[in-house]
Amino acid sequence: MQHLVDTEDLSDIQLANIIRDAKAFKRQLPPPLLQNRLLITLFFENSTRTRSSFEIAGKRLGATVVHLDPTKSSTKKGETLGDTFDTLSAMGADGIIIRHEFNSVPRKLADKNSTTVINAGAGNYAHPTQALLDYFTLLEIFGDLKGKRIAIVGDIVSSRVASSAIRLFERVGMDITLVAPEPFMPNNSLRKCEKLDDELLDNVDIIMSLRAQLERHKAPIFEDYDEYAKEYCITKERLKDRNIIVLHPGPVMRNIDISDEMLEDQRCKVLEQVKNGVFIRMAILKALLLDS
Repeated sequence: MQHLVDTEDLSDIQLANIIRDAKAFKRQLPPPLLQNRLLITLFFENSTRTRSSFEIAGKRLGATVVHLDPTKSSTKKGETLGDTFDTLSAMGADGIIIRHEFNSVPRKLADKNSTTVINAGAGNYAHPTQALLDYFTLLEIFGDLKGKRIAIVGDIVSSRVASSAIRLFERVGMDITLVAPEPFMPNNSLRKCEKLDDELLDNVDIIMSLRAQLERHKAPIFEDYDEYAKEYCITKERLKDRNIIVLHPGPVMRNIDISDEMLEDQRCKVLEQVKNGVFIRMAILKALLLDS
């Protein structure tokens, strides 16, 4: 395995090995396995968790990590992204971690086969490392995920997190329900529900809440975020005493996606997801740069 553009790039054995290594790294940090390796992060969209997580993961493995700010790069002078990538590859980069607004960019760069490409989020289609860290987090809680019922709630059609998660969760045998107003729904064959009601909540083990991205929709769906929150915010009043695990990829819009009180609830695993993101990304870097 040279690249990670989507989780579909991983064989079952590779997927199992990444989870195994993430577990081991969480128990005890390894020696500097990637000493003398050079990683470059190239983020054309804003990021706190993913970029920081990759940089920490690389440094914990002993790699040198350099961040190239696209706003200060030659892409602002008219250089193509492909030429920028070729330049970084020629400088000896062992891996380039890229986030971009267009779905196709990571795959096009990977197809050059000049250096390892890791997709840190592209368009609305793929965010493979987020899907993997969510999978790892749920495995720690449940052990076996086959048949576990998850409701993905929010702006699903705009979410690369949801898109990658759906493909991975279907692969491991989870039961998925999509919960959103019709304009937020993707066109697929999964079970769909417009209401986050008691009937649905009585029949799920996990809720994955997503950031409401009203700005991505041309036609107004809600008057404002408060109106959206009345229907889809994850609150303690809504969950009651149900033993439902709550996930969110971040950033959380407080009291819109998840309430303040629910974020402090032990059922909410947002910070555990963040913690696990470092170990999963360490395991991915090892798989790509050392094991391939």
